[in-house]
Amino acid sequence: QVQLVESGGGVVQAGGSLRLSCAASGIIAARYTMGWYRQTPGNQRELDATIGSGGGTNYADSAKGRFTISRDNAKKTVDLQMNSLESEDTAVYYCKAHFAWTDYWGQGTQVTVSS
Repeated sequence: QVQLVESGGGVVQAGGSLRLSCAASGIIAARYTMGWYRQTPGNQRELDATIGSGGGTNYADSAKGRFTISRDNAKKTVDLQMNSLESEDTAVYYCKAHFAWTDYWGQGTQVTVSS
């Protein structure tokens, strides 16, 4: 059974930092492109960052320079370090594992940035 479990969300003041973590089980995580996405009410999920099996990264323009994605294949985890948070970053953040035509999603973790 595949599971992606996010943690690290919470409430932080604008300008602060949070580190999200996603733990994968039931898959050979090293083969998957891992990503972090956000979703606000009434909107589709949007990409924040991805990291490929080889370590290559891709960031949304809004995340560049503020967010850093990293992975530990031995621990089957992918983290998102978020700095200089803004109220616009308030959202539910989801972890995704992608390989070929298969996507797996976590249940999400709430991030609230207070101004």
